[in-house]
Amino acid sequence: MAGVLYTLFGPVIRPSTYRRWVYLILGGAVLVPFVLLAAMVLPSVLPEPVADQPLLVVALTLALVFGAMVLMSFIPAVRVIEGTAARELLGDGVPEHATRRTPSWESRWRSAGWFVLHLLVGGVVSVLTLALPPTVVVSFAVPFTGRLNILGIPLTFPTGWAGLWVPAVGLVSLLLLVHVVGAGGALFCRLAPPLLGPTAAERLVELERRTEQLAERNRLARELHDSVGHALSVVTIQASAAGRVLDSDPEFARKALAAIEESARAALADLDHVLGLLREERRGQPASPQWTLADLPTLLDKTRIAGVDIESTVEGRLAEVPPAVSRAAYRIVQEGLTNVLRHAGKVPVALRLVAGDGRLELDLSNPIADRTDRGGRVRAGGGHGLSGMRERVTVLRGQMTAGAHDGRWRVSVRIPLRSITGTGG
Repeated sequence: MAGVLYTLFGPVIRPSTYRRWVYLILGGAVLVPFVLLAAMVLPSVLPEPVADQPLLVVALTLALVFGAMVLMSFIPAVRVIEGTAARELLGDGVPEHATRRTPSWESRWRSAGWFVLHLLVGGVVSVLTLALPPTVVVSFAVPFTGRLNILGIPLTFPTGWAGLWVPAVGLVSLLLLVHVVGAGGALFCRLAPPLLGPTAAERLVELERRTEQLAERNRLARELHDSVGHALSVVTIQASAAGRVLDSDPEFARKALAAIEESARAALADLDHVLGLLREERRGQPASPQWTLADLPTLLDKTRIAGVDIESTVEGRLAEVPPAVSRAAYRIVQEGLTNVLRHAGKVPVALRLVAGDGRLELDLSNPIADRTDRGGRVRAGGGHGLSGMRERVTVLRGQMTAGAHDGRWRVSVRIPLRSITGTGG
């Protein structure tokens, strides 16, 4: 029983019904000027033989009204206003795309169909809304007067108890009107995605834009992981070393503190750049830090101060390596050294860089340390370092291997140079 009552009277108590009612009445209000335009224009242009044919006049009036509505729907501002009203009054079922200006003719024609349908349905609902409630109010006098005037047509009914069915029918008619409004709003909510939503081409463009945005964010996250992660690892070890020798070797402690300051400044520069890109502050944005293989000696020196013995071998002319490869190689070495500090500690590291024969060869290796702490538990490790390195190499069409071999952890990278030359990074 409760379910039947809710089905009958639920639309009466739902706020969404009245928001949809307002939306439909707005359509009827916008329809009025078109009807008035046709009523004023047609009598002055139609010849008498045509004007004497009511059906033809009605057909011409509908054609004129329909054509004027379609033309008006092509105005960009009309689409924006119509879409905004639909989103505010019909609910979240209306796509956000409905409020955008669009040059697509397919979208314009679909918006025109929505606009015309809104005005026609709204016109019917508006007429019923204006005519039915006053008629129902007047119908309550029928049992006493026996008379009712509908649209200028006088009707007579029996008085007394025999005439009570007239106001009862009027109340039922009002309830039906509420259901009609609810059904009309539901119809527009159902039609909103295909008529006001993006076309297949627009969805593809939006998908490509989102893909590019996600790729850019992944790149920024990788940059942040490589630069700031390395800096924090170096700073942690340098601070620990400086604290242990502060009294016995103050000169080394000063060097360690200076290296900490330099690492922190570089990390802050990278962090400021990444946060600036995430906020999309294009104007006045500081220049992007572009660490390349030319900065490799500084990176190695800071890592050596942290207590890591690095044996580096460089062959070929690194200055002639394309910028994109040079930046990627720098980040790969940086991440490799960070992994050494995190997972192996202060162990000797062998680095070999060779630029020649159309490719850059990068080999980084270190002894595999015991990964258990003093309590015999396995130390936490892992992360996204290797995956980030592999992504950089893959983008540049290179190859990378990483793993344990003969008691050492080895990372080998091969990146071609010729296919990258001229890209400018």
